[in-house]
Amino acid sequence: MSTHSEELGTAPVPALLRKQAIPAAIGILTLSVNGIIDNIFVGQYIGSLAIGAITVVLPITFLIAAIGMAIGVGGASVISRALGAGEKEKAFRTFGNQFTLTILLSVIFVVLGYIFHNEVLAIFGGRGDVLPLAHIYYHCLLPGVPFLALVMMLNNVIRAEGEPRQAMITMIIPAIVNIVLDIILIIILDMGMLGAGIATMLAYVASCLYALFFIFSGKSEMRIHTKYLKLEIPVIKDIMSIGSVTLARQGVVSGLAIILNNALFAYGGEQALSVWGIINRMIMFANFPVFGVTQGFLPIAGFNYGARKFDRVKEVINVSIKYGTVLALGIFALIMIAAPWIISIFTNESAVIEPAVPALRWVFLATPTLTLQLIGAAYYQALGKARPALLLTLTKQAFFLMPLLLILPTYFGLLGIWISFPIADALTAIVNFIALKRGTAQMA
Repeated sequence: MSTHSEELGTAPVPALLRKQAIPAAIGILTLSVNGIIDNIFVGQYIGSLAIGAITVVLPITFLIAAIGMAIGVGGASVISRALGAGEKEKAFRTFGNQFTLTILLSVIFVVLGYIFHNEVLAIFGGRGDVLPLAHIYYHCLLPGVPFLALVMMLNNVIRAEGEPRQAMITMIIPAIVNIVLDIILIIILDMGMLGAGIATMLAYVASCLYALFFIFSGKSEMRIHTKYLKLEIPVIKDIMSIGSVTLARQGVVSGLAIILNNALFAYGGEQALSVWGIINRMIMFANFPVFGVTQGFLPIAGFNYGARKFDRVKEVINVSIKYGTVLALGIFALIMIAAPWIISIFTNESAVIEPAVPALRWVFLATPTLTLQLIGAAYYQALGKARPALLLTLTKQAFFLMPLLLILPTYFGLLGIWISFPIADALTAIVNFIALKRGTAQMA
């Protein structure tokens, strides 16, 4: 049986963080490049309204798929600590419950998504000329959402057992599949929005199949057995004590999407939705190195906390913040300099390019604070401390950004929407820094 998880408690922290973070970052990069290229195909071959349609639909599908992410993150936290403490039976039982719970809940919510499709699209800002294209994309994506939920769950577990390379591959596969299918369905077969939706849906399926292949290949430390698949209330509570943090965060992200999409439409119409669609894709793409550091941080901190190696926990915090901040500064400089060129890649419509350039710069203005925003919440998540992890995770979107989006546009119009982002980022970084200092000071 593989013992890769043992390295989390013995290998030098800087090298270990690089080993965990680089594959995670590559996986995130590939996934975000997939999103970028998807938007480029859609924007160049269907039109900027199609970008607006994707902007409406993706928060809905990711809200459902976030069930799998929440179960994955929560279970991965339990599994990391269980492996660190040598409790493999607990890890297996947790994984089995994750598997059953993810499939059951995602299928239920997809069915509800079909039943209430008109209401859901309207809530998330689907209106005007964007709505017909949003309907097409939405109905294409929904069948693939349970597969996306399952791969989000499995990806976190694979990383928790010390297999970051395999987790990376599960994120690379859908990007490759989606790009190839975009070329065939959108360009060659001229299927428009229908082709874009089918390509993305099949990419989810391909990613899931690979993750399942790895789990059942015998190379994984995890085991699927019928006795572990039966849902157990104590195990579910253990999973969701931390998983609820991710679910709440995605719920808030979706609530934010509702407020943001409707505000964008009110103050800038379909054009503003398209501008945000471009910027939103760039957030994941540009910040992938810092997200990778955070993903790499989680299993190391969780394992060593479970093994009561607190000095290593503190070391990985310091190393992660140092690496992440240097990377964030580079991202900031690149966006500020190259904003016009970046926007022009997505569309040649001057009506979209002109407002998108300053908007992109505003949204990325506080990027140097990104690492502090992420590591603070990730620290408590890795340790299994649900309440502070939840509060810190919700700080930016719920406590700062949503109120700012409701207040500032009434005074500054569309500009008020864009300046809300750096203000929320800066305030969130301060709160996370204070929480992190207090948390590490109390570590015995």
